[in-house]
Amino acid sequence: MPNRFYDFSASLQQLEQQNLYRRRRVVDGPQAVALQLEDRRLLNFCSNDYLGLANHPDVVGAFKAGADRYGCGSGAAHLICGHSSAHHALEEELAAFTGRERALLFSTGYMANLGAISALVGRGDSVFEDRLNHASLLDGGLLAGARFQRYRHADTDELRAKLDRAQGRALIVSDGVFSMDGDLAPLPDLARLAEAYQAGLLVDDAHGFGVLGRNGGGVVEHFGLSAEQVPILVGTLGKAFGTFGAFVAGSAELIEYLIQKARTYVYTTALPPAVAEATRAGLRLLQTESWRREQLQALIGHFRRGAEQQGLRLMDSATAIQPLLVGDSGRALAASRELAELGFWVGAIRPPTVPAGSARLRVTFTAHHSLQQVDALLTALGQVLR
Repeated sequence: MPNRFYDFSASLQQLEQQNLYRRRRVVDGPQAVALQLEDRRLLNFCSNDYLGLANHPDVVGAFKAGADRYGCGSGAAHLICGHSSAHHALEEELAAFTGRERALLFSTGYMANLGAISALVGRGDSVFEDRLNHASLLDGGLLAGARFQRYRHADTDELRAKLDRAQGRALIVSDGVFSMDGDLAPLPDLARLAEAYQAGLLVDDAHGFGVLGRNGGGVVEHFGLSAEQVPILVGTLGKAFGTFGAFVAGSAELIEYLIQKARTYVYTTALPPAVAEATRAGLRLLQTESWRREQLQALIGHFRRGAEQQGLRLMDSATAIQPLLVGDSGRALAASRELAELGFWVGAIRPPTVPAGSARLRVTFTAHHSLQQVDALLTALGQVLR
């Protein structure tokens, strides 16, 4: 008799019927404005490569040179023999970039959030998270074993009421830029609450670094806040930096504590040193080529004005993430497919990534898009959504 444990057919069929089934699409070639998707060429409006650095010749060249010097793999965890001079140099440069004493590399953003949150709080403590936080932040809060509470999106009044009843040490956790809505956390208010209640504050600025702030310093620079006001800062390297991995930046004591206690740092292989070298090149470009942010802001403004003229239902976002709320998952999926037929790749975001009834088209821009391409997308969106 077959083992029923391995029969997943009913669950998969249910996902298909609910328009929640996900399929991978095979891309041939580097990330770019135009992608070769299987047998088609599509204009790419769903990548997080906001500054267009993933295939920049300097970044690619640094990766190749790093592979020549260090080989492909790091060979071990950082605390064994996997911590190379490339990793160390990148950590020092990230610390300087964020205005903090130290930074610590993690292999992925998911691991950074799981490791940091679960190291900082535990049983008897409290962790408070925005309802729209990324899954890695929510999972980190659950993994910690602390009393886990979510507050309404960006609702600092509800957060304050929950802090009034906090047990043990308290940690406030929030995205800086919300990845599916594109809006910003009310960071100044969160910082004030953390200070007033003597709580910790961890901000994941995965979608803000490189994009926001005069120097690309992200949401903290955007709001003009200090390292003391936002003591624990998480960033990922696979978006505006153009590479892969993540980091936590903060005080020297915080980083030393995470080295000792963050299980996702201690018990995993370090990312390849060549990736660290590529990221160092990306970081230099991110800081010196401000035209990329200026171009991005021009594209965002142009798109929002055009969408308003067409009566498209945009969400309230001033970032490179520009979602169009559709509501029904089936309709969002159908719209994405119709756009692909017209030559545009725009992702349909459905539950559980977003709340039920809030399926959307998630349009994202990079510094390499042109105004003409944005106009073409607007025409296609108007055709599909009307």
